[in-house]
Amino acid sequence: MPINQALLDNPKSDRVRRVADLARAKGRERSGRFLIEGPQSVREAVTWRPDVVQDLYVAVDDTLGRVRYASDTLARIVETSQDATIYVHRATREVIERISKDAQGILAVGNMNAMHVGPESVALPAAGERTPRIAAFWQVRDPGNAGTVIRAADAAGCDAVILVDECVDPLNPKVVRSTAGSLFHIPVLQMDVEGFLAYCAEHDLTTIAADVYGTPDRRPESLPALLAERADARGDDADAEAARPGEAVLFGNEARGLPPEILARMDRIVSIPLYGKAESLNLGTSAAVMLMSLAMADR
Repeated sequence: MPINQALLDNPKSDRVRRVADLARAKGRERSGRFLIEGPQSVREAVTWRPDVVQDLYVAVDDTLGRVRYASDTLARIVETSQDATIYVHRATREVIERISKDAQGILAVGNMNAMHVGPESVALPAAGERTPRIAAFWQVRDPGNAGTVIRAADAAGCDAVILVDECVDPLNPKVVRSTAGSLFHIPVLQMDVEGFLAYCAEHDLTTIAADVYGTPDRRPESLPALLAERADARGDDADAEAARPGEAVLFGNEARGLPPEILARMDRIVSIPLYGKAESLNLGTSAAVMLMSLAMADR
């Protein structure tokens, strides 16, 4: 697609107002579009999910009558975008700042429908390849936390993220920024509790609750004990790990954790031991520790 040669230089124009309105939930719902802000997120979207990106808005400088992109980084992203059907709009820094103060010179408009995937879109590894793993999060409400845990799941090589029950909108601009591009690497699904449990049963996934306290009838196992158990079961057999059933690891709400009625339906409850004086770990840290520990134990 072409690069629009006209310069967007009016911060009060209707186009600028409409794009800026995507920061609001109502603006996204009304238009079916969402914002992708900053060089890292935009680069990953353009590279891995160009089908999602509809328009790029890029800051330029006008030096002695010569219009140039505001940095080499932005110029490289624009170059990559031209391999796909993405329309590029050049804009003044003032216009970009009016749309988003977190853009760092570049932002994109994405198609929400292209990001809404169903369970059938998740490609779990075939038997014998490696252990499938899903990261799931119940009622995560903070956008920064949601972005952080999606990024942790991506780093740990999870096959998908499932947001369970009433979670923050994964296309909230702060969520998108906080994933640092991981939103465009890994499928993110939304389900209620029953849908999540049915999905796990259908795909023979062991359900693991990440929880500190467990229930009065079921105390949690420690993560090191689980890892040791798996190491003993594997021994020197490199194929044993791939033969193990997949798993879905469910983390709870930032403040309340997981309720007893959900814990009671989990196959296992596992906690991360604390060796110092800290009372607990936050959700992002807990997800990173547990998911990365399980991933490293597989390899």
